Amino acid sequence: MNALFHFPNAVRRDPAVEAWLRDRADPLGAIARRWFDETRRCGDDVRELLHDGQPTACVGDAAFGYVDAFTNHVNVGFFRGAELADPARLLQGTGKRMRHVKLRPEAEIDAGALAELIAAAYRDLQRCLAEKRGPPPLSPT
Repeated sequence: MNALFHFPNAVRRDPAVEAWLRDRADPLGAIARRWFDETRRCGDDVRELLHDGQPTACVGDAAFGYVDAFTNHVNVGFFRGAELADPARLLQGTGKRMRHVKLRPEAEIDAGALAELIAAAYRDLQRCLAEKRGPPPLSPT
């Protein structure tokens, strides 16, 4: 199992993340907001924070994804991206664990495939955390 990135200060809605998204009113900011909002919709256990200046989404306190805006593109990244199935071949990167999808305002993206990658990253981390916790204790009968 790959190492997990834990951020105990992740919260349900981080004002610093909102400020980051609000301060980017250009087309790249709109792209970043769209896909970060997609991570927020994954489940009630999604938490967030700014990590290394990037809006980062967590399952509880364990990170599963982030967005970042650069000069000409937005990255939607996955901390355990190397573990994800990617039939649409959207993921880029060669790192041991992390992968990202590069989005440009002028380029079309398979939105369904990217939404599924985000959902898969969320589910993968939930599964990983459940395995780490182990089965619940047996109830006395």
